[in-house]
Amino acid sequence: MVLLDSRGRKMTSEAFAVWLGSRRDEGSQHLVFAIGPASGWTEGARKQAHLQLSLGEMTLAHALARLVMAEQIYRAYTILTGHPYHAGH
Repeated sequence: MVLLDSRGRKMTSEAFAVWLGSRRDEGSQHLVFAIGPASGWTEGARKQAHLQLSLGEMTLAHALARLVMAEQIYRAYTILTGHPYHAGH
């Protein structure tokens, strides 16, 4: 489980691709990306997470966070496959 939280780890798209590729290469079948509640994650949830990931310092609406995360997952796979979509930007 990956908790999306503004206090989480900040990554570049390239670093996220490396992290996601490592999960793939380890044989992970499922990843859950969970958007944080308004009150923040409980300590129990934080302990269960494999990663706490920040999409940035700004607060995002849940629908926008889902869109940003979907785009970053797509971008990560294009980076991993060498597709020109990312083009280093």
